[in-house]
Amino acid sequence: MFQSFEIAPDPAIGVGRTQRLRVLMRQAGLDAFLVPRADEHQGEYVPPSAERLGWLTGFTGSAGSAIVTAAKAALFVDGRYTLQAPAQVDTKLYEIVEIPAGWHGDWLIEHLKAGAVVGFDPWLHTAAEIERLTAALKPKGIRVKAVARNPVDRAWGAQRPAPPSGAVSAHSLKYAGVAAEDKIARLQRLLSERGENACVLTLPDSICWLFNIRGTDVAHNPVVLAFAIVPARGKPELFIAPVKLDADVKAHLTKVCRLAALDAFAERLRTLKRDGKKVRLDPETAAFEIARALGGSKKCAAGADPCIATKAVKNPVEIEGARAAQSRDGIAVVQFLSWLDREASKGGVDEIAAAKRLEAARAATGELRDVAFDTIAGSGPNGAIVHYRVNDATNRRLKSGELFLVDSGGQYADGTTDVTRTIAIGKPTPEMRQRYTLVLKGHIAIATARFPKGTRGIELDPLARRALWDYGLDYDHGTGHGVGSFLSVHEGPQSISRRGMAVLEPGMLCSNEPGCYKPGAYGIRLENLVLVTPLAPVPGGDREMMGFETITLVPFDRRLITVELLAPSERDWLNAYHARVAELIAPGLDAVDAAWLARATAPI
Repeated sequence: MFQSFEIAPDPAIGVGRTQRLRVLMRQAGLDAFLVPRADEHQGEYVPPSAERLGWLTGFTGSAGSAIVTAAKAALFVDGRYTLQAPAQVDTKLYEIVEIPAGWHGDWLIEHLKAGAVVGFDPWLHTAAEIERLTAALKPKGIRVKAVARNPVDRAWGAQRPAPPSGAVSAHSLKYAGVAAEDKIARLQRLLSERGENACVLTLPDSICWLFNIRGTDVAHNPVVLAFAIVPARGKPELFIAPVKLDADVKAHLTKVCRLAALDAFAERLRTLKRDGKKVRLDPETAAFEIARALGGSKKCAAGADPCIATKAVKNPVEIEGARAAQSRDGIAVVQFLSWLDREASKGGVDEIAAAKRLEAARAATGELRDVAFDTIAGSGPNGAIVHYRVNDATNRRLKSGELFLVDSGGQYADGTTDVTRTIAIGKPTPEMRQRYTLVLKGHIAIATARFPKGTRGIELDPLARRALWDYGLDYDHGTGHGVGSFLSVHEGPQSISRRGMAVLEPGMLCSNEPGCYKPGAYGIRLENLVLVTPLAPVPGGDREMMGFETITLVPFDRRLITVELLAPSERDWLNAYHARVAELIAPGLDAVDAAWLARATAPI
C-alpha cells in the first residue's frame, strides 16, 4: 500500500520536546523561536526529515506553524484544521490560533517585550515572510534573528530521519507534451525580455516540470528536492544529490542542463552576487537564506517563479492525459462505491477497510504510481474533520444512519486525480439530505458558471456558497485549488477561494469542492475536477465567455438529494452529468458494478 494507518503521536510528547527546545533557545539568547511546517524548498508537502512541527507538537496537518517563547506557545492553523489540531496537540501547552484572523506578528507583539529576540531558521521561511515580520516587530523594539543551527534539529538529535534520497525518473514526452528544451527556451526568452541575467528556482514541482523529471522525495508527490539556476543564455544548472540519478536520468538531464551537487548551490549564489548579476527570485517562495546569499531581496529582481503560471496552463497532451486519468480513476471509484453499497449495510466495514479497498481498486488499473494523498475516509463525526486522516486509534465502523465522506486521489503518469463523495449509510435524516443538496447546488453553480476574460477565483467563490448562506451555513476552506499533471495535487497560482487572486485561464485544472460540516455529527463535501475552457461566444451576448468542463466521472448519491430544492436547470445538469458518467464508465465495469452504476445514474 502507498499509505499507512499508524497511530498519530500522543499529544503528551509536546511537553518534553518543547522544554528541550526552550533550554536550547535560552542558551542561544532567543526569547522566541518560529517553527514552520516547511523545508528549504518551501513546497506544501515535506519529507520526514523536515517534519519539525509534527515532531515538536504532534500536529500532522499539511499547513501550520508554531511559536515558542519561554512561557507561552501557540500553534497557528487555518480553518481546515481547527478540529484536528486540538485533538493532536496538548492545548494546555499550545494555544490554538486560527489564521488568517490570527497572525504571528500580532501574537509576538502581545507576548514579548521591547528588546526581545525572535529566532528563525533562514532556510525555512521565505524572504517576503521575514521582511513582513521584521517590519511589524521593529516599531515595538523586537528583533528578528536568523540562527545558524536550528534548535529544533538539535533537540531532535539522532532520531531525526535522514534527508530523502529517492530515485529520479525522466517524465516521458508522451505525457509532458512539451520537451524540456522548449520549456527552458521559453523561460530564457522571458528573462531576456526583462533584462534579467538568471533565475533561481526553489519549488520542487517547478523544477520537475521544467526539466521533465519526477521524483520520490516526498510522500504521494512525485517530486525531487533540488535547486536550479537558469541563465538567460546557456545551460541551466541543476543542484541535486548525485545518488538520486542513474545513467538514464543523467543522460536525459545532461542534454539540457549541467549537474552539480547540492552543497555547491550556496557558493554559486555568492558567485552571482560577486559578478553583479541581475537575478530573478520569487520572494514569496524562495527561502530567506537564498535572498541573503544574493545580497538581500532588494538586490534581487523580485518576480514570481516563472514556471508557476506556465505550468498551471495545461498543454493539449496534458489535457488529454487528465481526461484519460479521470476516466480510469472513475472506473476504480465506481467499483469501490458499488462494493461499499453492498458491504457497508452489513456493519463490517470500517474507515481503514474502505481506504484500503479504494486504493486496491486504483492499483488494479495497473497504472497507479501512488495515491495523490492519504485518503480522507471519515464516517459520522470524523467526516466533520476537513483533513481527517484515519489511524488505528481513530478508526470507526460505518454505521447505519450516518454519512461517510471519502476524499481521495491517484497519481498516474498521465494525470493526478482528486475526488470527494459523501455517501449515505442506511437512511439519512432530512437535515442531512437538505444540507447535501445545498452543497450540490453550490457545486453545480461552479460547474455551470460562465465568466469573462480576467475573472479571478475570488469572484467565483461566492457562487458555491450562496445556497448555503441562504440557510445560515458556510464552510471554512476554499472551494477549489489548482491540480498538477502527475505532480502536486495542490497547485497554484489559481484557486477558487476567498484568497483566489490569480486570473483563471483556459487550460487550468481546478477542483470544485464546496462542503458543509456539523462538528460531532457529519461532514459533507462534493468534489470534481474541472478544466477551464477557452473563450467562446454566448448566443445573444456581446462578450465571449470561459467556463468549466467537468472531467471527473463519478456519480453523486441520489439518496441524499432533496429534489424539490433543485431548480429545473440544476436537475438537467445533474441528469446530463450522470448520463455522461454512465456512458463513459459502464464499459469498464463487470455486470454487477454496471448494474449498480445504472441505478446510481438514473434520472431524477
